[in-house]
Amino acid sequence: MKDKLTNYISGFEDFYALNKTSQIDAFAYFIEEVEKTEFFSPTLLKSCFELSKIKPYTNISGYLTSNLKAPRGKKPKFLKSKSGYSLNSAFKVELAKTITLNKPKAITSKTLRDLLVTISDSEENVFLDEAIKCFEIGAFRASIIMVWNLTVDSLFEYILSNKLTEFNSVLSTNTDRRVRISSMSVKDDFSEIPEGKFIEFCRQSRIISNDVRKILDEKLGIRNTYAHPSNMILTESKAIEFIEDLINNVVLKYKK
Repeated sequence: MKDKLTNYISGFEDFYALNKTSQIDAFAYFIEEVEKTEFFSPTLLKSCFELSKIKPYTNISGYLTSNLKAPRGKKPKFLKSKSGYSLNSAFKVELAKTITLNKPKAITSKTLRDLLVTISDSEENVFLDEAIKCFEIGAFRASIIMVWNLTVDSLFEYILSNKLTEFNSVLSTNTDRRVRISSMSVKDDFSEIPEGKFIEFCRQSRIISNDVRKILDEKLGIRNTYAHPSNMILTESKAIEFIEDLINNVVLKYKK
């Protein structure tokens, strides 16, 4: 439930800016429409607040009870039976219109969280976990930096496990004075190579295709632009494109 709830909240423009009663309505909608649970209770709604690390509304039970009736000409928000509370159908339709979920952001958040299950390397999991936390709170600069770190680290691991001979063969012919190492044996050795040269060596050794090289070069430029103080604004849509491109075309493709 926690992961689904996190994905659900991340789909709002700013869930935390909603007033408490609107959050209760949204949690009730989540329980019925996402969790597919027919009834909810004040305790279950309170647990949604707690799992989301939001201070609960002080009187959830009273709010539910007060909205079992409605002024003349309107429909009540909730219904009550022996099994618990449920959303009135008419109110649920209204909620569906007002809960304008940001689907691209929600999908990207889910993609990142699903990836946590498949990545076994502890260091890469740290990068990914930080990227998720940054992305879901809207810290897009930090999120793309962490996804870049994840991407490069996954290539390091892939090369060490599968393509070390090929990489070292190209590295041994290098004439660029910025690179002061001629053979790799452990992950820390990669820190001796500028990232742009690393990408070039990967292409020369045919570890990556030219199309992947283009993606990495482009994303390295974006990372460099936003990793330093500037007036450049990183939009949500650009962060999503950056993350999904690297995850789908590099991280998932080059696993050790």
